Amino acid sequence: MHSKITYDDLDWQKLWKNARDKKSWTAKGPADWDKKAASFARRNRDSQFVDLILQHIPADSNTTVLDAGSGPGTLSLPLAATAKAVTAIDYSQGMLEILDGEAARQGLSNITTTLASWEDDWEKLQIQKHDICIASRSLSVPDLRAAITKLDAYASRYVFIVDRINPTPFDNGAFIALNRPFRSGPDYIYTINTLYSMDIHPCVDIISLSKTVTYPSMEEALDSYRWMFKDLTPREEKQLTRYVHDNSSEEDGRITVKRSYPARWALIWWQKG
Repeated sequence: MHSKITYDDLDWQKLWKNARDKKSWTAKGPADWDKKAASFARRNRDSQFVDLILQHIPADSNTTVLDAGSGPGTLSLPLAATAKAVTAIDYSQGMLEILDGEAARQGLSNITTTLASWEDDWEKLQIQKHDICIASRSLSVPDLRAAITKLDAYASRYVFIVDRINPTPFDNGAFIALNRPFRSGPDYIYTINTLYSMDIHPCVDIISLSKTVTYPSMEEALDSYRWMFKDLTPREEKQLTRYVHDNSSEEDGRITVKRSYPARWALIWWQKG
């Protein structure tokens, strides 16, 4: 039946949807991210991830940047210290409030925040073209091709996408501990193949982080692990707590958890024209 299928016969949008339908985790909405905003911002503010990504982005005092799915400003804030102007878009009001507050604290007046999702009409929201468009860890969307098309249309020079490499950002060891199957859902390889089907041929840099993740407290570590699962039973809650305790160490009140695999991200980028 499949002996004569070639690459051109593959429907990457359909494969993307199929993989999303089988994933082990539940996609979070704006209300979920509102609740997560403060702890997410604390954990990412001094992350090695930021420096490793920013060293690839050619922003200077003449550059405008659009950060789609900005979260609490993980990349928007440090970029604003270098770029001419940054527009940060997110569908979580809580994330944008933290971004605005931190921008004010740092004295950054060149960041504009806009409450919007990928599906909204950005033109009606008066979003303009920017030199560089970024989507960092924000393309978990039903229609990947439409999101990429929109991002590419708003960029005049470069597009940068940061996408996960299975099993990042999850710890599949925790799924094993709970005797649950782990299905990652679509990762960066779907994005690359979708781009290829759109006649876009990107560069790819692999960003590798540590196998350990440090949290301000045990409760925040446990909250981060609960975030990976849906519908935890009381028994699974105990198993998860035991797993985190067994794989963590404490120093000065901070909790460091060793995961099964290091976090790895794919930086996918292309130059317009």
